[in-house]
Formats: sequence, structure tokens, C-alpha cells
Amino acid sequence: MLYHLLAPLAKQHIIFNLFNYITFRTAGATVTALVMAFATGPWIIRRLRRGGVGQVIRAEGPSTHQEKRGTPTMGGLVIILATVVPTLLWARLDTRYTLVAVVATLWMGAIGFLDDYLKIVRGKSQGLVARWKLVGQISFGLALGIFLVTWPFVPSMATETQLPVFKYIFLTLPWPLYIAFTTFVVTASSNAVNLTDGLDGLATGLTAIVAGTFAVFAYLFGRFDASRYLGVMHLAGAGELAIFCGALMGAAMGFLWFNSYTAAVFMGDTGALAIGGALGAVAIMLKAEFLLLMAGGVFVAETFSVILQVNVYRWRKRVRGKEYADGHRVFRMAPLHHHFEKLGWSEPQVVMRFYILGFLCSMLALATLKVR
Repeated sequence: MLYHLLAPLAKQHIIFNLFNYITFRTAGATVTALVMAFATGPWIIRRLRRGGVGQVIRAEGPSTHQEKRGTPTMGGLVIILATVVPTLLWARLDTRYTLVAVVATLWMGAIGFLDDYLKIVRGKSQGLVARWKLVGQISFGLALGIFLVTWPFVPSMATETQLPVFKYIFLTLPWPLYIAFTTFVVTASSNAVNLTDGLDGLATGLTAIVAGTFAVFAYLFGRFDASRYLGVMHLAGAGELAIFCGALMGAAMGFLWFNSYTAAVFMGDTGALAIGGALGAVAIMLKAEFLLLMAGGVFVAETFSVILQVNVYRWRKRVRGKEYADGHRVFRMAPLHHHFEKLGWSEPQVVMRFYILGFLCSMLALATLKVR
């Protein structure tokens, strides 16, 4: 909005020329999101506490987590608000990149909100039944895939995606497979963030790291000179996604103020699904799905630990019996962060060490730009 209002005034005063620079608007969106999260966080937390919107703690979870019972959840509303509003304020609104990113955040956030509402406000322990939650996630993935195939941002590369490390080598998929691939990425990324959101500040801090990394990717891919120099696909207009990613990073950092140990509020599925859907949509639009796999390595590890734990347990139970399976699990508890808690790591230790690993994964993803 500010771009459309103030950039044309650059002819009258040079200071308004700043709004033509994506870097300036990205910084503005990041700071605005941070301040908005600080400003709205206490009010939203009070409303959640007053409404009795408290976290439900699984009985089978670590015993140390039982003291968190009743902590306000659905705090993801802070992240959504502090991401969407600064994006609409600082980004260009005449580009589909911005609009798709905002729609992804709101769509997936709405699914998470409904799940939290049914689980906590209405007292239904299972929330939105898993299969219906999955239907909502898949529906957005299908809609996004169909949209990108029908109205591609780069017509000559509608169903292609970039491969890390390799220069000008793209993976081309038939359009039905590309739609399925898009659906998988969105669904997997939203569930990965949701599974990681099990410790105070864990998913929030990792979100800030990955969002900051993709802000860099968006800026570079959107510049013709930088993309040509680095040997990556040039996506005209994609630089506006740097503003969205900056807003998401600022919103996550602002929410971390309230969500760090010991948390005053949890993001719930409202925030986790919105973040995962947003990151997945950004990666798809940047043709950088495999870079998301690298930058979000901790999210991937958390998800893989659950898949491995469940499937190995079922196999051992079928082959050797329940007693053997109960005594021979791959991890002491899944997702992975609970395994390290069971090993004796304190919650802040797990979170900080996972932050370090998340930063390392993001640096490796960024390093692929120069390895090409």
C-alpha cells in the first residue's frame, strides 16, 4: 500500500524513492511486524486467558510438560496478524506473489484455528478430525498447484523446479505430477511445523531463521543480475516475497518474546499450520522446494522421527508382539525434541541447540548458491 501511495511522489522529493527499493520495504515490514507483535501480543493473550483457551497436554507426553496445562494457546493469531498486515502495508499489491502468500497464510491459519477451537473451546479432545484437517491442507495444495499450472508466473517454466547445487538444471514434471508435488510440499511443510511446535519457542525461532533465509532467496531470484550471476532461475516480481518473508520473520521474533521459556502463550495449530503453509507456498513460488528441505532441516528431522517411530513400532508389534515393540522403540519419544528431553536435556538446552542446527541448515542452503 505504501509503495502505491508514496513511490510515485519520488519525482517531487527524493526521499520517497526509498519505497522503490525492496530492501528498504523488507526492513520496514520486518520492523513493523516486530512492533505489531509486541503491541498486540499482551492484548490477545489476555483475551485468550479470559476466554479459558488453555493448552491441552497429552497424558503420554513428558511429565515436566504437565505444568503447562492451561497456558493460553491459539497465539498464532499474533503471528498471522503481524505477518499479513505489514505485508499488505509494505509490499506491492499488484503482484500475484504477494497475494498468494497472504492467501496461503490465511487459508492454513483458518484450518488451524478451527482445529484449536474444536479442541479447546468446544472441548473435543481430538479437535478437527485428522482426516478433515488433511482434507483442508490438501485442498489448498491442489488449488495452488492448479493455479500455478493455469496461470504460471513464468509461462515457459510452469511445471519446473530448481535443483540445488546444479547450475541451470531444472526438474520438469508433467502437470498432473506437478500439482501432486505442490500439494505434497504444502501439506508436508504445514505438518512439519506443527510437529515441531512442542517446546517453548522451538518452532517460533526456527520459523524466524527459515523465513529470513527465504527472504534472501526471494530477493536474489527476483533480481535479473543476481540470478544470472548465481545461475538460478530469474523470477520477475518474486522479490516482493522478500517483504512477506521479512514480515513473517519479524512476527515470529515478536511472538518469541511471549513464547520463549517459560511460555506465556502457545501458537497452537492456528500458528503452526499458517507458518508451514506460508513457507511451503513461498518455496513453491520461488521454485525452491528442495532448498526448503535443506533450510528447514530441523523441521524435516522432527517429521522423519515421527514417521520412523510409528512405522518401526507397528512393524515390530506385528512381527514380535506388543511387549517387544514397547521395549524396543527407535526413539525414547517422538517427535525428536522429546527424545532429547528423555535423555536428560533441559527444555532450553534442546531449543537452543536446535536453533543452532537450524541456523546451520540455513547456511548450507544459502551456500548452495555459490556451489553451483
